[in-house]
Amino acid sequence: MDFKDYYQIMGLERSSSQDEIKRAYRKLARKYHPDVSKEPKAEEKFKEVQEAYEVLKDPEKRAAYDQLGSRWKEGQEFRPPPDWGQGFEHSRQFSGDDAAGFSDFFSSLFGTRTPFGTGRGSQQGFAASGQDHVARIQVRLEDAYRGGQQTIELKSPELAADGHVVVKPRTLRVNIPAGVIEGQQIRLVGQGSPSSSGGRAGDLYLEVGFAPHPLFTVEGRDVTLTLPIAPWEAALGDTLKVPTLGGSVDMRIPAGARAGQKMRLKGRGLPAPNGAAGDQYIVFKIVVPPADSSRARELYEQMKKDLPFDPRADWDAA
Repeated sequence: MDFKDYYQIMGLERSSSQDEIKRAYRKLARKYHPDVSKEPKAEEKFKEVQEAYEVLKDPEKRAAYDQLGSRWKEGQEFRPPPDWGQGFEHSRQFSGDDAAGFSDFFSSLFGTRTPFGTGRGSQQGFAASGQDHVARIQVRLEDAYRGGQQTIELKSPELAADGHVVVKPRTLRVNIPAGVIEGQQIRLVGQGSPSSSGGRAGDLYLEVGFAPHPLFTVEGRDVTLTLPIAPWEAALGDTLKVPTLGGSVDMRIPAGARAGQKMRLKGRGLPAPNGAAGDQYIVFKIVVPPADSSRARELYEQMKKDLPFDPRADWDAA
């Protein structure tokens, strides 16, 4: 996927004001509109300009796009950073329908599977409430298990009086409920936009994601741990201490354990406020000691000689 320099497409500097962006769009839309333009590839260029304008006209999308920095060049191979959109507070709902006809690059930044693909609109009517805001945050798996308070830092884009977009940081202390899962939203009442007509302030919805963990992977409320075991532990069986989110437990490894074999620790996953807790699954990974000493090589030679073992014996029957 190629990077798109929306400023270059519209012939603008990154420091351009919102008014300058609007004027540039009007000029280019007239120049490349396929109904009237005589320019080569007018329809293709018109779509590019429309896509660029969709991002740059919106202070929130523009501020997020600007976070990528100026090191990327038009046409350069691109993948969104792993933390793309993390902690970026925004108010506008953006659906997949809005991306129709736009590039894969646009969808990778602002499509439905990104932090900008969810949101809530403001309520309408007399004394309407302020706009609700949405932001995606990362929570440590241990905090999701136990619950507790966490300090989060959000980036809030605003349109300044001079027509330029500025990003203001804000820090919040948030209660993380025990058993929260990925995709769940934590609602902070009154932390969205203030009402412009005397109504209540909007709310802030924090969509939870889990920070990468060195040991566990998560699916719903279930967690999985890949457990390295030695060949003799797999062959003979043993009792090992296994980490869980609630602390280490003793687990019996059966004799003849196989690589990839899975065992379950019932109820050792993420807790559920009103129901059964998730489980923890253990997947065995057999780790072979290196033959990096004369004694180690001697032992391996002895095993080769004494053990009538052929790991490819099943091939003859295939």
